[in-house]
Amino acid sequence: MQSADPKLKTGAFRGKRRARIAGFASLLLIGLAAGALWWSGSMRAADTSAQAALPPGAKASGLPIEGKAPALDGAVAWLNSPPLGGDALRGKVVLVDFWTYTCINCLRALPHVKAWARHYRDHGLVVVGVHTPEFDFEKELANVRRAVTDLGIGYPVAVDSRYRIWNAFDNHYWPAHYFIDAQGRIRHHHFGEGDYAGSERILRALLAEAGHPADDLPMSQADGSGAQLAPDMAQIGSPETYLGHARAEHFVSPGGFFPDHDKNYRLPETLALNRWGLSGTWTVREQYARLDRADGAITFRFRARDLNLVLGPGPDGKPVRFTVTVDGQPPGDNHGVDIDAAGKGTVANQRLYQLIRCSDGVRERSFEIRFEDPGVEAFAFTFG
Repeated sequence: MQSADPKLKTGAFRGKRRARIAGFASLLLIGLAAGALWWSGSMRAADTSAQAALPPGAKASGLPIEGKAPALDGAVAWLNSPPLGGDALRGKVVLVDFWTYTCINCLRALPHVKAWARHYRDHGLVVVGVHTPEFDFEKELANVRRAVTDLGIGYPVAVDSRYRIWNAFDNHYWPAHYFIDAQGRIRHHHFGEGDYAGSERILRALLAEAGHPADDLPMSQADGSGAQLAPDMAQIGSPETYLGHARAEHFVSPGGFFPDHDKNYRLPETLALNRWGLSGTWTVREQYARLDRADGAITFRFRARDLNLVLGPGPDGKPVRFTVTVDGQPPGDNHGVDIDAAGKGTVANQRLYQLIRCSDGVRERSFEIRFEDPGVEAFAFTFG
């Protein structure tokens, strides 16, 4: 069952969202002491008193000091801002949000992060998104720039395609939020979705500690839609499922994969829950399955309100037309934002496509997406 817990990065990829948060905090401080310090760049011991050097009249938050925050160095580019650090962040409360644009957990947290950035900007909060990629196409600056624009992100984003900032924080998860006080110290962290009210209270406490209380402001309001709509976790009965052979599970086309070579696949006669298969001629690579000839399909037996699929056109960039059916019929009112009621859609960019949103209750259903054109690359299913 898919959860709101974060994705754990293993090897060249993130791991499964089923990874549990318990015990994760013990990993957080490894390597931070050896990192570049936020303000001075020189090594010095962290202040052991959370109340030291508070502005006159400021209110101590009582939060522990987890360590000095590393510098935000090594990004291949910055969006919406020049590079930030040192003088630009001195005296500011900073929220660092590690994310990547096809991660469904990151997308569902995004409305809250955007709301905090707007709500507390004039009270001394700076939100910095650190975009660290999962799939190879997420390393491309043009793709990240398009995603930032399409998602309406107005705060600074460091494009961390070489994992320099990720490694400096010794981070392991998407999404991951690090709460940094006005003296450049990490005071709290949160991995995964959820507890947004608790996170906002941490921000308000750190702003008050910095002498910028937000007592005059109500709590912020976040409004997610499309793929960013909050999930119904109790109803999700299907896990995130990768289609590349490096991490694929529950693949049931007869004969299995023929990795890195083209093969004419066919579907089994029946699909059990959370099993999937291919039909048509595909080449299954480490990260994705690519359709080599027109009229190929992917099927999945799922149980969830939402079904999403990370897709992209082939190397030539030509759009790929497709049709979705549910239990053999057009989706009708159960269509997602990226298809119409007849199930028609087009893959034009490399991103997450929100294909099914069941409006008539959650039960087991058979999903099929059939591509009219060759070249499409399919990476991962996620559910909500």
